[in-house]
Amino acid sequence: MTDLKIATRRSPLALWQAEHVAGVLRARHPGLGVELVAMRTSGDRMLDAPLARVGGKGLFIKELEHALLEGRADIAVHSMKDVPVELPPELHLPVIMARADPRDALVSVRFAGLDALPSGATVGTSSLRRRCQLAARRPDLRIENLRGGVDTRLRRLDDGDFDAIVLAVSGLERGGHAARVTEALDVSTMLPAAGQGALGIECRLGDTWVESLVAPLACAPSTARVLAERAFNRALEGGCQVPIAAYAAIEDGAMRLGGLVASLDGTRVLQARVDGSAREAEALGAEAATAVLAQGAGEILAEVYAMAGN
Repeated sequence: MTDLKIATRRSPLALWQAEHVAGVLRARHPGLGVELVAMRTSGDRMLDAPLARVGGKGLFIKELEHALLEGRADIAVHSMKDVPVELPPELHLPVIMARADPRDALVSVRFAGLDALPSGATVGTSSLRRRCQLAARRPDLRIENLRGGVDTRLRRLDDGDFDAIVLAVSGLERGGHAARVTEALDVSTMLPAAGQGALGIECRLGDTWVESLVAPLACAPSTARVLAERAFNRALEGGCQVPIAAYAAIEDGAMRLGGLVASLDGTRVLQARVDGSAREAEALGAEAATAVLAQGAGEILAEVYAMAGN
C-alpha cells in the first residue's frame, strides 16, 4: 500500500495533531504507511506583529495547502479555528473529527481565575476575539499581544511578563499542559472561535483513495456544529483573526447557535441566538449572521479591517 503523507507545521501542537491522525489511520488501515511532512509556515516566521496585521491565521496553512496542490503531501491536519472559510477550489475538508473541549482557558500562576485578577492586571492574548470579550467583561485589565507556540506563551507567563494568559483548553490538553488550566471559561463568559477544539483533514478534491482512507474519522455531530459556526463567519465575510465568535451545541438533534461580533475595546458587543435542526446547520449560521448585521456588525467589522490595514 502506498504511503500517505501528512503536511504539518513544525510546532509541537501541530506535530501532536498530525501524529494523532496518523495513529488513528494506522489503526484503521493495518499496513498503511504514514509519513509526516513537516514545514515552517509564514505564520511561524512572523511572530513580532499581531496576526490581524500580517494576514491572519491563514498564514499558518498556506504552505501546507501548496504541498497538497503540488503533490508533496496527501492530507493536511488543521485546527479548524485556524482554517479560512474559503478554501482553494482544488481542495476541500472531507473530515471534521470528534471535537475536544471548545472553551478558552485562563492560565495564571498567582490568581484563581478571571474574576480574581486585580484591576490593572496584564493579560496576554494574540486573539482579537478574546481581547474584545475580555475588555467587555473586565475593562480594567491591560490586554497585551502575545504570540508564539503554547510552550513559549506559558514560559512568558512563568517569567512574569503577564499576570494571566488566555489559550484554548484543547491546545493545552493536547500539548500535555491540562494541569495549567486555571479556569475553563464558560461559553457565556467567552464565546469560542468557530471550530475551536475540532481537527479537520484537508485534501485534494476528487482524490478518492485519500478520501476513502480518512472518511471513517469523520464525526457527524461535530461536523454539523463546525459547519454552523463557519457559516456564521462566512456570511459576515470574516477571517480567522477578527472579533467574531460562534458556538453551536446539539441536543436530541436540535441545534442552538450563538454568534458574536464586538468592537476591539469591548464597548459594543452584538450577539444573536438561533435554534433549529442540526440538519440545517449552515442555514442557522447564516441566520445568526443576518441578526448581528441588523444590529450594526458591518460597521464594527469595517472599522477592524481599516485598523488592520494601517
